[in-house]
Amino acid sequence: MSTVNLGALLYALRNVLHRKMRSGLTIVSVFIGVTAIFTLLSFGIGIQSYVEQIAEEAGADKLFIQAKGIGAPGTDATFFVSNEDIDFIEDINGVSEVAGMYLKAAEIEFKDKKRINFIVGIDVDNLDFIEEAMLVEILKGRSLKKGDTDKAVLGYNYQIENKIFARALDVGDKIIINDAPVEIVGFYDEIGNPSDDANIYVTNDMMEQLYPDIKNRFGHAIMRADKGVDANELADRIQEKLRKFKNQEEGKEDFFVQTFSDVLATFGSIILVINGVLVLIALVSVAVASVNIMNTMYTAVLERTKEIGVMKAIGAQNKEILFIFVFESGLLGLIGGAVGVVFGMINASIGGAIAASAGFASLQPAFPVVLIVGCLLFAFLLGVVAGLLPARQASQLKPVEALRYE
Repeated sequence: MSTVNLGALLYALRNVLHRKMRSGLTIVSVFIGVTAIFTLLSFGIGIQSYVEQIAEEAGADKLFIQAKGIGAPGTDATFFVSNEDIDFIEDINGVSEVAGMYLKAAEIEFKDKKRINFIVGIDVDNLDFIEEAMLVEILKGRSLKKGDTDKAVLGYNYQIENKIFARALDVGDKIIINDAPVEIVGFYDEIGNPSDDANIYVTNDMMEQLYPDIKNRFGHAIMRADKGVDANELADRIQEKLRKFKNQEEGKEDFFVQTFSDVLATFGSIILVINGVLVLIALVSVAVASVNIMNTMYTAVLERTKEIGVMKAIGAQNKEILFIFVFESGLLGLIGGAVGVVFGMINASIGGAIAASAGFASLQPAFPVVLIVGCLLFAFLLGVVAGLLPARQASQLKPVEALRYE
């Protein structure tokens, strides 16, 4: 860097520090916008990382069959997957294993307090596969096994005091499900959302005892593709063959087959759209910040017109004057961006802690280096762009007119 440019940098920095009030107000307007953007993007990146982690843990070989329409799998009473359907699917080339799943809303009672949560029926013959597909593993106690017609494994949140019941439940405690006494034999680890972490898991045999009318009427089914088989191609094949087996017209099926990757992609797309909208809203404050920077720099040009005339009179070139004011506005943006990144980290961390305490452990921010550097660079460029017009005006002042300016 030349001596002239180094001197110009020091001159710009001195002017920013000299006008503390004006510089401070401009920096505040920048950091508010950067804080909002950084906070939102950190959550977006964090959620995307969570989705990728789920995809890696569960694998891309899982598929689901469920009813068309809106709602959780198994909540459409008009749709069911029968044992005959499952046997048919199991014989389709490329399908490794299939498991039907029961799902019902149940009344759970403990110490005279009642709650309504989902109860899930599990085929213990396919327990490992089902736990892998549902991304659950035993945290405390044991899993379900054959003959457990009065036992249950509970979701993570039942272990937390005042989360579902006033008292935290433990292995060996008794609860009542639809008037039937049930012993708790285990707890699953945290999934990361309140609904799933409040589920109750029982064997299919117990589910059929609690709800005799649902026998052989599974709400949905999960499948695994054979190694080397493309899950998307297999999903299309299952859709076609099962449609014919159920004698349903193409396009009028009451079910759909979806890969685990499709589910995650849909979830990721929704999150991306939501974050995009929120970032656009945050950009409004960034636009205000750019106007503030421009106003600050125009004022600086007017105040320092005589200085500019002196600099030109002693040989400063237009590009050097332009550089001084552009750097000064960029510096304002960079300082505001740095403060915004710090406050963004604090805000996001607090938000993540609040989300975790509310049961949304999956909703956590991430602070990759690329996000930090990107926000700093964005803030600096914001300042540079906002200061270009005032800087150009300063660089084009004629020395004689500048020296005569009052």
